[in-house]
Amino acid sequence: MRVGLRTTALAAVLLVAPLVPAEAQTLRFMTGPQGGVWVPLGGALKNMWEQAIPGVSVTAIPGAGVANIRGVDEGRAQLGFGNSITTVDGLKGLPPFPRPVTKVCNLATLYPQYFQVIALANAGVTRLEDLRGKQVVIQPRGNTAEVVTQQILSVAGLTYNDIRANFQASYTDAVGLLRDGNAQVFTLGTAIPASAVMDLASARDIHVVDLAPYMDGLRRLNPGFVGVPIPAGTYPKQTQTVTVPGYFTHVVAACDLPEALVHSMVKTMSENVEGMAAVFAGIRGLTPKQMAKDIGVPLHPGAERFYREVGAL
Repeated sequence: MRVGLRTTALAAVLLVAPLVPAEAQTLRFMTGPQGGVWVPLGGALKNMWEQAIPGVSVTAIPGAGVANIRGVDEGRAQLGFGNSITTVDGLKGLPPFPRPVTKVCNLATLYPQYFQVIALANAGVTRLEDLRGKQVVIQPRGNTAEVVTQQILSVAGLTYNDIRANFQASYTDAVGLLRDGNAQVFTLGTAIPASAVMDLASARDIHVVDLAPYMDGLRRLNPGFVGVPIPAGTYPKQTQTVTVPGYFTHVVAACDLPEALVHSMVKTMSENVEGMAAVFAGIRGLTPKQMAKDIGVPLHPGAERFYREVGAL
């Protein structure tokens, strides 16, 4: 009888123990450019995973939407942030991807992203056509915000030949150029309020360009775009609500990561939403059902199992 009790107790422990491989797991996590939300949010996720999952070590490294998807697909990283519109382009092998990505799975959908065109108030930029001849700071070629910049310029009948494009990997460096008067406009894709835009607004008056007139044309290029509002007062001296292109930030994982490991990672995220919200308030109230949102990217089997267990699928 005593042996039977011990056997039953052991079985119960095994049922609730995390199904994570005993060997150490070292994971590379591609985040985003300095000055955006992805860097601090990536740091928060790294700490959560390392504390909750025995043997897991995460190295967070800078990245960007397109580069992260390629990095995971090509085996240079196991985790990364992505943007729904360009991740789907990657699955289809559309530019700027040289071929379809096949090794990238969705782990969790987190929050909407906002493509923003920010101009100095004295630059005379109220519509995209006003960018002609202006010094515009853009992320390096191939990054999500750079791809969207090209697309929305084309809707306005412009190309990079019509502006003076200055490619900078860091939003912080972009802000420095505008603050010092060496550029008039910069484009970025991130959450609101963007810390980089707030930094600029603390030194210079800014104007947030309303992109509503270009949404129909942009959706013809990629139906994944949605018009999202940036409410008045989001940034200093912003007196009107403007509409900009929106898409979703999500976390991707290599499809060949162990199912049990990914299950534990997603479970950890769902149990620590407030910890993520402490870094970015837009995550507050995130539910497993929202995390499981279908954005056209297949779920990792470990993530799918967790979402089914909690009734989110």
